[in-house]
Amino acid sequence: MNVASLSVNLAIPEIFIASMACLILVTGLFGDPERSRLLCYRLSIAALLITAILAIFGITSDSQLAFNGLFVDDPLAELLKFGICTLTAAVFVYGRQYNLDRNLFHSEYYVLGLLAVCGMMVMISANHLLALYLGLELMSLCLYSMIAFYRENKLAVESAMKYFVLGALASSILLYGISLLYGLTGSLHLPEIRDTIASMDHTNPALLLGVVLIVTGLGFKLGVVPFHMWVPDVYQGAPTSTTAFIGSAPKIAAFALVIRLLSGGLQDMHDVWYQMLIILALLSVLAGNVIAIAQDNLKRMLAYSTISHMGFFLFGVLAGNQSGYSAALFYVLIYATMSCGAFGLILMLSRKGFESDLLEDLKGLDRNSPWIAALFLVLMLSMAGIPPMAGFFAKLAVIRSLVEQDLVWVAVFAVLLAVVGAYYYLRVIKLVYFDPPTAPGSITVKPMNWVVIIANIGILLVMLPWVGALIELCSYAVQAIL
Repeated sequence: MNVASLSVNLAIPEIFIASMACLILVTGLFGDPERSRLLCYRLSIAALLITAILAIFGITSDSQLAFNGLFVDDPLAELLKFGICTLTAAVFVYGRQYNLDRNLFHSEYYVLGLLAVCGMMVMISANHLLALYLGLELMSLCLYSMIAFYRENKLAVESAMKYFVLGALASSILLYGISLLYGLTGSLHLPEIRDTIASMDHTNPALLLGVVLIVTGLGFKLGVVPFHMWVPDVYQGAPTSTTAFIGSAPKIAAFALVIRLLSGGLQDMHDVWYQMLIILALLSVLAGNVIAIAQDNLKRMLAYSTISHMGFFLFGVLAGNQSGYSAALFYVLIYATMSCGAFGLILMLSRKGFESDLLEDLKGLDRNSPWIAALFLVLMLSMAGIPPMAGFFAKLAVIRSLVEQDLVWVAVFAVLLAVVGAYYYLRVIKLVYFDPPTAPGSITVKPMNWVVIIANIGILLVMLPWVGALIELCSYAVQAIL
């Protein structure tokens, strides 16, 4: 292997953020603890923003390979990396005061966050099943640790253990499916697997079992029904600053995981994984929306909302073509932005000794903080898919891709359940504006949080003129992988 074949320059964003994680880890060991923690926090924000810039300025018009084909750099990878880094930076800003109040404001917490982002970026650019798996495990192990970081909270430790056990099970299922593919094709490179499968008998029992195991593993990682059992417990039990992270950036990485595997390696098995995905998607949208109605815990309600949104995302993947993939990409980017904003508002409402994680905590919010109430209004309308918010156009893009593939009955089912799902979002608006206050009255928000949250949610409100351009950008990004 020569140096030229490595093409290290294509992996500069990953190398930079991994190096910054090591630097922050060392920085946290020296000097005054309070000052070093603040420095580590600022360094982590700077590292994420610089990485986002490196990713977007390195964007190319075609795919380029590095590390002898293990790593691919294409427009899709650069767009997803930019989204992950910017959302993670926003989450870190939202969670600063929350972490300070709960003794979570340590350099190690931000090191874990940066390493998780590095794992996501490796997964996004993986062109090889081993690289894909290593990126997935790096991300997962860091997330387990970030949840358990709140050691004083038994619920957080318990949810971390549940997540770890089920995550290990999902990884083993996925790895077994990968091993079957390797045994059948003799390669771990996704393009070679795709070419070999194209000339194989698609009714081969071992091949079918491999596809089933891989889709099952993906189902666990996405948290779709019936592999969703970890999602509500983790969202509720984890520190809200960590829940905000789990609910945003990893969802973008999950899109890459699904697309790289199903489109990059198993496109010729579309008829097989299509049948599984349509069942998972329908069950997720149905169960997620219906069960969310019965929740009185805000974080748990958003967990079931996530399950339904992941079902909608899979509706876009079903088509198996550029139109469907671009709709799914647009949807997951909008969803991750909405989720980041939702948990950002919860973090802004939480104070020392008070977790704003119950629906009743939002009662009368308009009296105490009309600006935060207005942001909740915009966010809930967008998540419900009500025009002219960004969430409406995301759902519309997915439904349009279904109709184009003659899946009209699925599109009708999706629309009906979107109406059902609007109920629990509108209930939040009702509590905020029409119920008397029950939570403590004084709400203090740092200026930086205001800047980030207004930018975060403002994107959802003012996107109307640029929806077409953004969908075109998503279509351009996925074109390189087809």
